[in-house]
Amino acid sequence: MAVRPVVKYPDPRLRQETSKVTTITEEVRALVQDLTETMFDENGAGIAAIQIGAPEKIFLIEGSVAGGEENSPPMVFINPEVVWASDETETKEEGCLSFPGIYVPIKRSVRARVRAMGMDGKIFEVEGEGLFARAMQHEGDHLNGKLMVDFVGPLKKQMITRKMKKLAAEEAEDAGEDEESAPASGSKRAKAR
Repeated sequence: MAVRPVVKYPDPRLRQETSKVTTITEEVRALVQDLTETMFDENGAGIAAIQIGAPEKIFLIEGSVAGGEENSPPMVFINPEVVWASDETETKEEGCLSFPGIYVPIKRSVRARVRAMGMDGKIFEVEGEGLFARAMQHEGDHLNGKLMVDFVGPLKKQMITRKMKKLAAEEAEDAGEDEESAPASGSKRAKAR
């Protein structure tokens, strides 16, 4: 199990079609563990599998956001489907692990109910409000290829795209410098890459 790199916009993998999970396999368990570790490492309220390059219909919501205690494990949603959303809406700024440092005001239903499969293979429904409802809707969007930039006008979308491309170029440049300065021998630093 490991922390995986988060796929960042404008990487086309974020628009990739996701596929249903038919059974809970060891691979699915390992993926959920990697998602958990990555979400905690990034300090996220939720994460979708597609955000680490896995095209399965899975997302997690951090345990306390999902109504649990401070150290509750994340709630796992497999093949999630929003079955109801309130007519009452609220516009609030949202961030996203795939858009570091970017916040966009997004109008969402205040309450939402989602049906999904749990890690036990059983179907469950959960209703949330506030941040929990918003997080379920946000992560569900990821599984359908919908991103934060789809909620803004063309000018703001261009600005975000430009900023994210610049960030990607800087990260690639930093990675190149790290590669050049890493010793050629089998040091831990060279192996970690």
